[in-house]
Amino acid sequence: MSTWPRNTAGHDALDGRVLISLSEDAMLTIFATPKAFRGHVAVIQRNAIRSWTLLRPACEIILMGNDEGTAEIAAEFGLRHVPDVARNTFGTPLVSDLFKQAQQLSVSNLFCYVNSDILLMSDFMQAIQRVVDQKSRFLLVGHRWNLDVKEILEFKPDWEEKLRSQVKKFATLAGASAMDFFVFPRGLLGEIPPFAIGRPAWDNWMLYRARSLSVPLIDATPVVMAVHQNHDYSHHPQGDLWKGDELLANVKLAGSAAHAFSLVDTTHLLTPQKLRLAYDLDHLVRHCETLPMCYPWLPLRWLPKALLDMSRPLRSRFGLTLSSLRRGRVSSAADN
Repeated sequence: MSTWPRNTAGHDALDGRVLISLSEDAMLTIFATPKAFRGHVAVIQRNAIRSWTLLRPACEIILMGNDEGTAEIAAEFGLRHVPDVARNTFGTPLVSDLFKQAQQLSVSNLFCYVNSDILLMSDFMQAIQRVVDQKSRFLLVGHRWNLDVKEILEFKPDWEEKLRSQVKKFATLAGASAMDFFVFPRGLLGEIPPFAIGRPAWDNWMLYRARSLSVPLIDATPVVMAVHQNHDYSHHPQGDLWKGDELLANVKLAGSAAHAFSLVDTTHLLTPQKLRLAYDLDHLVRHCETLPMCYPWLPLRWLPKALLDMSRPLRSRFGLTLSSLRRGRVSSAADN
């Protein structure tokens, strides 16, 4: 098994372990499970996978599953194909097996699960390198940009520049619960429940899992433009992700609705200047609210209310309420 080269930056200040570094000999493994290559979905998946093949340093790419067209696209681009994936009774691949097989089959120490409609650009690898220069344990996530893409992209030398221009003009930034990529070191998340991929709740649980393990949860949105190519959900049996037995099963596996974490639950923010703690008000309040969920063995259930009660006199003095702070305005003292 290959090993990652030592990084001259030294050791992680948190746990003292040697940091890892991206290189041609120590690659990132990207794995995904495409849908059937039909119609518009075939167009956007080809675009996405092609963009991954252009990342540098070059990545190992594993396409998992035996849906129509997956073997053919893997062969065309010279990618690894794993046809046999554990599925639920509805035939949907299981998150647990995808993550398990990817880590068993690859010699990499760094992995990325990404949805097969996401375009990635050079800023993605740059962000990962910056993180591994400072952390040995982390889960890297981020918002996506939603863009209408109808045709096969021409990946000419200036394709990134053109795509960025299109995003700035026409795309919208998705909400905090839309998460489409997860970068993590080998073995970070431990055993994952058998969630159905492509259905709600499993991605939220991933963030909860990282927080419950005291792993830095890093939001790379300020420096990574991950582009989601819009599509309908006709591939879903009911045409709606928020209906059906698979949704209910995923929610049950997550253990609690309280485990539905989002990007507001990140602990760090990767900015153009540095990797810093996420210390804005929304993050701080959310961290207080979720302490009992992340650390259920500690007597913390009283903490969020206690902190708000303790801050009330000071907030009242300056005319600040929690709601007004969240809206970015100062209220009158009577609002408190």
